[in-house]
Amino acid sequence: MTKLPPRPPSQQPSVSRPLGQPTPGAPAAPAGFIPPPITRVEDTGLSHLWLQDLVLKIMYFEGYLTGFKVAEEIALPFTGVVDTLLEALKREKLVEVRTSQMGLGEGAYVYAITGAGIARAREALDRSQYAGPAPVPVQVYNEAIQRQKVGRLQVTNRLMRQVLAHLVLSEKTYQRLGPAVNSGTSIFLYGPPGNGKTSIARAIGNLVQAQNIYIPYAVSVDGQVIKLFDSVNHHLVPDEDTTNKGTGSLRSGTRRDPRWVRIRRPFIVTGGELTMAGLDLVFDDTLKFYEAPFQMKANGGILLIDDFGRQQVRPRDLLNRWIVPLENRIDYLALHTGRKLEVPFDVLVIFSTNLPPRELVDEAFLRRLRHKIEIVDPTYEEYREIFKRVAAQKGVQYTDQGLAYLLQEYYIKRNRKLRANHPRDLCDQIIDISRYLNVEPVLSRELIDRATDSYFVEL
Repeated sequence: MTKLPPRPPSQQPSVSRPLGQPTPGAPAAPAGFIPPPITRVEDTGLSHLWLQDLVLKIMYFEGYLTGFKVAEEIALPFTGVVDTLLEALKREKLVEVRTSQMGLGEGAYVYAITGAGIARAREALDRSQYAGPAPVPVQVYNEAIQRQKVGRLQVTNRLMRQVLAHLVLSEKTYQRLGPAVNSGTSIFLYGPPGNGKTSIARAIGNLVQAQNIYIPYAVSVDGQVIKLFDSVNHHLVPDEDTTNKGTGSLRSGTRRDPRWVRIRRPFIVTGGELTMAGLDLVFDDTLKFYEAPFQMKANGGILLIDDFGRQQVRPRDLLNRWIVPLENRIDYLALHTGRKLEVPFDVLVIFSTNLPPRELVDEAFLRRLRHKIEIVDPTYEEYREIFKRVAAQKGVQYTDQGLAYLLQEYYIKRNRKLRANHPRDLCDQIIDISRYLNVEPVLSRELIDRATDSYFVEL
């Protein structure tokens, strides 16, 4: 057997595989918070008039609706809440019953907006075009996030090895990552590109998403609406109590407030598109309501800032924006009226960068980052293990002789650095070439030469 090149000092490589559902065996979060039930309008924390305007806006857009459908649209129970709102609107001749009863109960009546109702709906739309689930007062949201801190997962050495089993990591890296995740504050991953920083962050996110939390569809501040739930970044989880599903829970009362949704703890990724404006409330001048920033959507979970330093704004400006939230665990957001809004900052922030830290941050900011972990190039033995795993996964016939040839000719002789992503990419090249030649994908000299000629570029 051809001998492998000598092993350099211990380093930390990684190789990733596709990530799916949350890690099996990870414990679920204890129920630290369940939204209390709503039985009357006062329980919502919103005014009667504001909710009436919301109902009118929905009817203005959608036309004829049953009482049950109105309840579903504004995510409030019909009995005790929506029936009260509709009765008030009928008395003021803003809505009317258009057809006779189509089912059991008043909620089955079909309602239509009147001319006076249309005029009032247009006035409300001039102020804000938000027409969706009723929001939750910001004080209630803040308290819910604080209460759901208790359920955070405590990572052990055994659990960390399960989560990162698909990666080839050194013992030193394992022992540094576990405490960093337990801190729940901040992690700074740095090192050369292609060694798995993003894969590590996603594996940690996969672990955190084994737990669930409740968040509201939207948050209310002084009559202004902040849209929080994001169907792209937030993954719904069915309620354990099936009576909370669908419109049935809205027709005859519910065991919890239906303005809230149960989701996996968030794992939100942002990269080069991140701007300073994206870290504050985003006000839509046309729709006249707000979109929550990345860190608010990530509350209770993880925010990964990938490719840190590649953004369109200066890294120092972004870092200065994070100093207060990272230290005090409180964030301050600005409304377009000038009011400052205080919200919890219960986020594990992971900065991932290929650039040298000295080019990005100063000593003062590094001190505020709890854990700094370098992910560097693999050793020869670790590279071999990565290659064997990837080859087996992709159906490429592996041999030590073939790998020794690859390392000798294309790494040692050319003084090229090992990268943990190279085995995956080279195996893909070999598969592409073997299909074209109609031969078996093997780690032969001919296929290695052709693969490396297509893959490596001298810089």
